[in-house]
Amino acid sequence: MTDALLTATDREEALSRAYVAAVAAGAGYVTAEQDFDRDGVDVQIRAGGSMRPSLDIQLKATINLGQPTNEEFRYALKRRNYDLLRGQTMVPRILVVLSLAEEEANWLTVTAEELIMRRCAFWTNLTGFPETQNSESVTISLNYNNRFDVDALKRLMERAKTGAIT
Repeated sequence: MTDALLTATDREEALSRAYVAAVAAGAGYVTAEQDFDRDGVDVQIRAGGSMRPSLDIQLKATINLGQPTNEEFRYALKRRNYDLLRGQTMVPRILVVLSLAEEEANWLTVTAEELIMRRCAFWTNLTGFPETQNSESVTISLNYNNRFDVDALKRLMERAKTGAIT
C-alpha cells in the first residue's frame, strides 16, 4: 500500500512545474505559480533589465508525445486550453509540454552526484490560431526544435519585450 497523496497526473503536473522553474532559474528569472487555473495560465516568468518582460505559460505533461514526424510532435490539447492560448493578451502566452518516459520510475533520478529529469519540454505559441469546430480537443503541432531550455527561454523573453512571441 502506498502513502502517496498525489496521483500520477498530479506528479506529471508537479514535474512540469519543477522543469519550468529549473529552466527559469538557469536563465536568472523568477517564476510565480497561479493559485487557480481560471485563465489558462499555470506559471508566469519574469525577467529584469529593460522593459521587465513577462511570459505566461500553460503547462502540460504527457507520456504519449512519442517520436516526432518531420520534426513535429502531435499533441491533443483540450478545446478550452486551445481557445485561451489562441487569444491576444497583453503578456505573451505559450504552451509548454513536458515529454515524460512511459515508465514513471524513469521520470526522475536523484543520487548524491546528480538530479536527473529525463526527456525535455517543447513550447509553442498558439496566438492567432483559428477558431475550431472541435468540441473536446484540438490536435496541435510542437516543433522538435522548440525545446524549452535556458537559451530558448532567453530568446522568448527578449521577444516578449515587444509584447508578442512570433
